[in-house]
Amino acid sequence: MLAFFTLNWRNRDRPEFEGGRLTTFDVSNDRQEADRSLQEQSEPVVKLPPRPIPPVPKPKVELPPRPLQMLEVSKEVFEASDISKLGSNAPGYTKMAGGGPQPGDSAKVGTAPNGQPLYAAEWYRRPTDRELGAYLPKNMPEGGGWGLVACRTVEQYRVEDCIELGNSPPGSHLAGAVRQAAWQFRVRPPRVGGKSMVGTWVQIRIDYAVQRIERQVN
Repeated sequence: MLAFFTLNWRNRDRPEFEGGRLTTFDVSNDRQEADRSLQEQSEPVVKLPPRPIPPVPKPKVELPPRPLQMLEVSKEVFEASDISKLGSNAPGYTKMAGGGPQPGDSAKVGTAPNGQPLYAAEWYRRPTDRELGAYLPKNMPEGGGWGLVACRTVEQYRVEDCIELGNSPPGSHLAGAVRQAAWQFRVRPPRVGGKSMVGTWVQIRIDYAVQRIERQVN
């Protein structure tokens, strides 16, 4: 009987409320976090450009030296082998064709004092007797004679650097007379391969004749 009266008949699962007590909740921290989250979502996102990738240098490949497959020739043979000049009047064409001098080429008569070819002169204008007579020697041979010189052609059909080659009769000084009068000469430059070659050498010969005047006595 004692145990029966000491039992607690109240329902322990039933919530108990204390009257007159007000429970409050602090939501300020939650609101600040929500505002911060909305602010972060509203800010524009700035995208930085990608960094340029530096180019990777290509490895330099050095090939071992090899002998060139080429034939060494002279300058004259190289110029003559130019196919763009075939069939023209360019120097070297006659050598390649094997046809000899072309029509109109100057005749080669020897070698100049400097070793270059010497060609026969062709007059552009023949000198006058007055131009030649001013340089005749004092002791002019009675039978006449000739003087021979070699001159280098220059622009405007002139010649310079003349050198005495010979005269007849010997000791007549007629070659000196031709050399002194040569500044007045007008000579065409030699033609080689169909082209005028200014600067080449020419051989000039002047023949002198003595005219005898016979007087008749009545």
